Amino acid sequence: MNKNLNRRDFLKTAGLAAAALAVPGCGSALERTSSVGKPNVIIVFCDDVGYADVGVFGAKGYKTPNLDRMAAEGVKFTDFYAAAPSCTPSRAALMTGCYPQRVGLPNVIGPSAKIGISSAEQTIAEVLKSLGYATACYGKWHLGHHLKFLPMRHGFDDYFGLPYSNDMWPYHPTNKRFPDLPLIEGERVIEYNPDQTQLTTWYTERSVRFVEKNKDRPFFLYLPHSMAHVPLFVSDKFKGKSEQGLYGDVMMEIDWSVGQILSTLKRLGIDKKTLVIFSSDNGPWLSYGDHAGSAEPLREGKGTTFDGGQRESTIMRWPGQIPAGTVCNEPASTMDILPTIAKLTGAQLPVHTIDGKDIWPLMSGERGAKSPHEAFFYYRGYALEAVRSGKWKLHLPHSYRSLGGRKGGTGGQPVKYEQAKISLALFDLEKDIGEQHDVSAQYPDVVERLLGLVERMREELGDSAKKMTGKNRRPPGRI
Repeated sequence: MNKNLNRRDFLKTAGLAAAALAVPGCGSALERTSSVGKPNVIIVFCDDVGYADVGVFGAKGYKTPNLDRMAAEGVKFTDFYAAAPSCTPSRAALMTGCYPQRVGLPNVIGPSAKIGISSAEQTIAEVLKSLGYATACYGKWHLGHHLKFLPMRHGFDDYFGLPYSNDMWPYHPTNKRFPDLPLIEGERVIEYNPDQTQLTTWYTERSVRFVEKNKDRPFFLYLPHSMAHVPLFVSDKFKGKSEQGLYGDVMMEIDWSVGQILSTLKRLGIDKKTLVIFSSDNGPWLSYGDHAGSAEPLREGKGTTFDGGQRESTIMRWPGQIPAGTVCNEPASTMDILPTIAKLTGAQLPVHTIDGKDIWPLMSGERGAKSPHEAFFYYRGYALEAVRSGKWKLHLPHSYRSLGGRKGGTGGQPVKYEQAKISLALFDLEKDIGEQHDVSAQYPDVVERLLGLVERMREELGDSAKKMTGKNRRPPGRI
């Protein structure tokens, strides 16, 4: 509840909320959403897409007209974070609204893993199914490949895609020990080592059919593209179309996919009933050079807790509810999507602790809205490496992988990273988005405050660098 509401305003708001079965915000934003009913929700979640890989975020060498139009008709988040700098933990956070350390999935898992998402967790799909939503996932899952971990055991009515990353197959450039890559439909493997040039098209076609089939009922569509994770593949529709080579072609096809979804919503007359969210799981895999995206002007990329590894180009669109052409500079994260959707739909939140918070005031352009989080914490595995509060970001001493100014590889062959180290360092992200100038000596009081937040988080979820396990972690699912 907004602490600034007086008793009369609160009772008025509560009455409106009861009628709408949701409390997405206050004032005109609440009135707008209550008139729509339960919205459809679509999440387009890309893989390894960098902060500067979308036109409105500075893409070079290719255009993304559909994503740019989505931003012009919705809100662009400049300070939106994935909860981790790698695949599995990032997806666990999105689906559960929790830091991945809380749900026992802080690291990337692969074909030999015996763990996955726990049945005790509640995904966005499970939260919405309780309200009668149709649910589907088409794309990369990466929360466990064994039957008990697959999407249809966690709230989804339909699934088609890869159970983990598309490079986890026998043709990996540096690791030949991976087994054949399964393509799964429902809960059955229908093909091994599929034609990856068709993945984006297949996912998109299935998504369009799902929307068409469920146009008369509320639905949740999760579209986690396998691209732009290496190895890069693109259909003939976009092959050779960009000035940036294969990576640009891939991004153009992802943009086409978004366009297919948006045009379907409009054609079916459900555009104004549908919230569409676009984001990515982590930053670019810089060691792959011309087969990787760009995080400029951010520092570093995937696998690091600098903002290049976790700050994502994020766009949200809902005509009539999200003001067109708006920009949000407040920090928010993928963990906030579950609780926000729950508020908008009137769904019950999970009974256990989650970390995300309702960000509808930010999405809806509420005047003066601020991030509901006192702080955002950057973990790599179980190691707590940084914290952001407001404009301030404090790095704790840690090592990280870097190219050290060298160029990445070419043609799908990576170069090796080197290990670098950072000492305790404070950055003002408003003045120094690239995390280049340590100002800890000038602001010792800020450092002290942020270290206090760090200690509280260490008690909550631990920090392997300090050999602390935390008191509120939950185990993953196990075979």
